[in-house]
Amino acid sequence: MTDSAGTTAGGRPIRVLLADDQPLLRTGFRMVLGAEADIDIVGEAGDGAEAVELSRRLLPDVVLMDIRMPRMDGVAATKTIVDAQLPVHILILTTFDLDEYVVGALRAGAGGFLSKDVPADELITAIRTVARGEAVVAPRILRRLLERFADRLPDPSERPPLALDSLTEREREVLVHVARGLSNSEIAKELTVSETTVKTHVGHVLTKLGLRDRVQAVVLAYESGLVKPQR
Repeated sequence: MTDSAGTTAGGRPIRVLLADDQPLLRTGFRMVLGAEADIDIVGEAGDGAEAVELSRRLLPDVVLMDIRMPRMDGVAATKTIVDAQLPVHILILTTFDLDEYVVGALRAGAGGFLSKDVPADELITAIRTVARGEAVVAPRILRRLLERFADRLPDPSERPPLALDSLTEREREVLVHVARGLSNSEIAKELTVSETTVKTHVGHVLTKLGLRDRVQAVVLAYESGLVKPQR
């Protein structure tokens, strides 16, 4: 866990592993991130299998993970790391032409995703956010992604509905607002409740549905048919 300044709760810098098959990109990321006092690059991986191996050995706080890599792609590497229950957070990097892989990565347990051409300050902020165990993807960005690839999502009518019946009416309402891209403060205004109350409801939704974060909650809301993609 990190404090507001970006360092971990123990006061040490955030330990980051770079996973990308292009050495030039890794060098660029190292230069940008290495200038930050609260971020420490602890290793580099040239493929997904190596990313898994180094994650097990080094236990970084954050893995900056490319999607398309040899031997094992970023989605499979993410799933392997998450399934191993390592105390490691995954931040996916992608290019626009690979957007369809992102939903798979989020389902596998990634904490969020960014485009590879993201400005340096946004990348740094994202790493600090993911290191805190929070989702870095704005829900409205994920919503646009899901709408673009809605025809590739499973048809909820073809399988049993997900366990949304465990939610209260208010929790379902909050989930709908989350999936539509509203922040906690925006949901609080919409429902005329406090932001603390909204955070509590969101926490209950994640716990009851066995979700890691808001990003996976948005994916579930679309997959279950609770929220319909806009055509």
